[in-house]
Order: sequence, then structure tokens, then C-alpha cells
Amino acid sequence: MIRSLWLSLCLLGVAQVFANEPSSQRQAELKNMLKHDCGSCHGLTLKGGLGPPLLAADLKKTPDDYLILTIQNGRKGTAMPPWKPFITEQETRWLVQNLLKNPVEPTLVR
Repeated sequence: MIRSLWLSLCLLGVAQVFANEPSSQRQAELKNMLKHDCGSCHGLTLKGGLGPPLLAADLKKTPDDYLILTIQNGRKGTAMPPWKPFITEQETRWLVQNLLKNPVEPTLVR
């Protein structure tokens, strides 16, 4: 009984993770947005430009929630606009998690 309950909870958790992931089409759109829109300030290789670098090595000490809030709400007094009208919090979390996967070069920009 306990084992089947545990298995059900694990499967529910896995299903929830996949349910929260953007569709493959939306992932492609988000990758394109990252490369072109974010890249216009953060550099096409995300190594920095007008905005700071977005490489995992540069972001690793910054809490995910801070990165998500920054993307969603922008940063007053800087060129960083709010992206909330164009990207959901869930999609922003997906982008942040993907940026943090590779410590040297972002896996999304290719």
C-alpha cells in the first residue's frame, strides 16, 4: 500500500514537471527570443554587451527567483525591459533553468 502510494506520487510529480514544460514549438520560439531579443543587449553569444553576461558561470550565484523576477519585471533605471507581456513566469523559469545547465556556453543559442 505505501509502496503503491509512493509510486503514484512519484509518477504524479514527473507528470507535473512535463506538464509545466513549454511545447516544443514554444521552446523553439523561446530559444529564438533568447538569441535575438536578449542577445541584442547581452551579446549574441550571451557573453555580455550592453547587458551583463548570461552564461551559467556568471549566473550561478544568483538565485533563480531573482533572475525570473528580473526577466519578468525588468530593471528600473536600466535598459532591461519587462518581458512579462511576452513570456509567462513558467516559460521564464524554463529559460533560466536551461541557461544554468551549461557552465561555459548556453545550450539554447545555436
